[in-house]
Amino acid sequence: MTIKIFNTINRKKEIFKPVKSGSVSMYVCGPTVYSHPHIGNARAALVPDILFRLLKRKYDNVTYIRNITDVDDKISDAAFKQKKTVYEISETFIKIYQDNMASLDILEPTYQPRVTDNMPGIVSTIEKILKNGFAYISEDHILFDTSKYKEYGELSKRTLDEMIDGARIEVADYKKSPRDFILWKPSSNDQPGWESPWGLGRPGWHIECTSMIKSIIGNENTLDLHGGGNDLIFPHHENEIAQGSCMSSSKYCNYWFHNGIVLVNKKKMSKSLGNVILLEDLLKNNKSNSIRLALLSAHYRQPLNWSESTLIESNNLIKKFSSLARSFVGDINKYENLDNEIIDILSDDLNTPEAIKHLSALSKAAKTNQKDLASLVVSAKFIGINLLAHNISTLKAIDEELVKSLVEERFNARSSGDFKKADEIRDKLLSMGISIKDLEDKTVWDYNPDN
Repeated sequence: MTIKIFNTINRKKEIFKPVKSGSVSMYVCGPTVYSHPHIGNARAALVPDILFRLLKRKYDNVTYIRNITDVDDKISDAAFKQKKTVYEISETFIKIYQDNMASLDILEPTYQPRVTDNMPGIVSTIEKILKNGFAYISEDHILFDTSKYKEYGELSKRTLDEMIDGARIEVADYKKSPRDFILWKPSSNDQPGWESPWGLGRPGWHIECTSMIKSIIGNENTLDLHGGGNDLIFPHHENEIAQGSCMSSSKYCNYWFHNGIVLVNKKKMSKSLGNVILLEDLLKNNKSNSIRLALLSAHYRQPLNWSESTLIESNNLIKKFSSLARSFVGDINKYENLDNEIIDILSDDLNTPEAIKHLSALSKAAKTNQKDLASLVVSAKFIGINLLAHNISTLKAIDEELVKSLVEERFNARSSGDFKKADEIRDKLLSMGISIKDLEDKTVWDYNPDN
């Protein structure tokens, strides 16, 4: 099993080799907790979730870090508008985010460090960068001096003009160059602040990730993998590399992977367009398996266009897979290496569209072959889709034992030629929201509240 990943910094697909044999470290930029997660946030968590599952299959020790940014000017603004404390805002949306991710069966990372718990480490990291001559103090701000770091721009491959014009770069009089970025900034009395050698203040966005990574893997160790949305390549990840390289003698990270954005009907999500799709709203009306499959339907490096048909197609596939899965009888564990093929597919740069094609092919063969049916169930579970489990809302809505007895009663009625009784039972099942399908030697069912 050889894992290949497209390495953003080298612009090519490469065989993954960890720094330490048998041990892997991975970091992904997590949420800034000031509002409800949307489908773009879900995709940014789901892509590394698939890679995490893959790495755990091959390596004995996988350390996966996904941070929580719980101090940010956006959080402060939200707190001011809602007349709440910054703590109240962050705690509320941390719980919502984690609940939403759990609903999509996204595995918990090994570590979920919060910025507010890491202030001493952040201050220490800034001190190292200052001591090494790569930062300067100006008007109570600590700024990274990009002119001192000659490799600046190696990740994004941007020109000087493109860097200066880049979004989110603040042009200010206290900077030597517009490219220079903030490591620490002063806080007023109504802003979150921590004591530091430079007075009351708070960290810049970029230094938080660098510091949290180093606090977990060690200052002189190299991170194996770093992920995030492709909108973070510049300036955020570019700045992370600069910071990490200038506070330590080790290389910062070996492999960078980035996922494309989620579009809604081919348009970028924005509040002004009113097309932001919140996970919470999706989860109220759709099965989590269907949402997860829809988010995996495009290759992670490409934009994912979300439309009504995206979810309908995904839901139809899940219904088909689930109906087949419930017809499985026997011990699924008696078959070996059932998910080897889907693992091989995903090992080639997380090719989820090809993995879904594989599941569809298995579903066709599964109608007449128990091993292929078992392989369908196990392979789907590997990518986080449990075909044998009902959603909580489904379990509340139906009596599964009653459904099974009615399906069996109808099957016996059909077998004995009593088609009137079979039709009556079918109508009763339909009224309960149960769809049924007659196969050659059995009847399978699924919960379908839209019937």
